[in-house]
Amino acid sequence: WFRYQKYREEFAHEDVIVALDETPVGVFVEIEGSENGIHDMASALARKPEDYVLDSYRGLFVKHCQRHGLPISDMLFEES
Repeated sequence: WFRYQKYREEFAHEDVIVALDETPVGVFVEIEGSENGIHDMASALARKPEDYVLDSYRGLFVKHCQRHGLPISDMLFEES
């Protein structure tokens, strides 16, 4: 019921995968792995738990649309 596009590049380190996601509403770093692995990687990237964004891409997109007065639809890149 919600379509979204992203460009992703992944990197692996020990038990963690770090994904760089470029979306129509910004670039995000997603860290997947064990809880300790996530915290260790976030720390290595100079991030603290209060920096974490736990929302889904749909949730982030809805907030973006509301802030900018845009209709909520699918999160797709503009065609060039």
